[in-house]
Amino acid sequence: MSRTIVVIDDHELVLDGTVNLLNDRYPDATIQVAQTRQAGQAFIEQLQPDLVVVDLSIPELEGVRSLPETGIELLKTLMQNYPTLNIVVQSMNPKPLVRLKPMIDDHEGGFTIADKSLRREEMLKKLDMALNGGTYLPKEMKLGLEVKPEWLELLRLAYQEGLQDKAIAKAMSISDRTVRNYWTKVQDALGVYPEDNQNLRTQVGIRPGKRG
Repeated sequence: MSRTIVVIDDHELVLDGTVNLLNDRYPDATIQVAQTRQAGQAFIEQLQPDLVVVDLSIPELEGVRSLPETGIELLKTLMQNYPTLNIVVQSMNPKPLVRLKPMIDDHEGGFTIADKSLRREEMLKKLDMALNGGTYLPKEMKLGLEVKPEWLELLRLAYQEGLQDKAIAKAMSISDRTVRNYWTKVQDALGVYPEDNQNLRTQVGIRPGKRG
């Protein structure tokens, strides 16, 4: 399957490593790289990529200092303009992203945060998860168990009423895609990921009782 990926990072060694990893994982992908916010945003507007991998701390223009605030503003723009875009954020310090959590919760595309020090296989999991529409936020971005009312309704319809996704979408007057998006948000809130168990829905059904 051919994909288009945009990578934004001003550190050449990290950029090269990310591109090599992506080439190995997705050999048929078209990969475009940028070292500033402006260049990266222009590529995204032009290419409408399947995935964006972005360093949180990037410069606005060449020769300008790299700042987390620049990455934050870029992410805001991307989530506002491209609600289904799949995004991976690379950062050693994800705390500045806390202010974007409401937007991330509402984002319909995949959104994962990956520590730059992750081992190869863990980084690949974050890339795959985002491409498949999944969400992963580190523990420091989760203040207690946060579950939105619409997510609770999803759980009620699934586990109390026994409805499948299409019936849930009809009952809630939302699209099938939105139902899938709600599932990924609930899974992230509960800390249930593919590596924990192949049957994610069963795990999601069990975890709320354990978490109260």
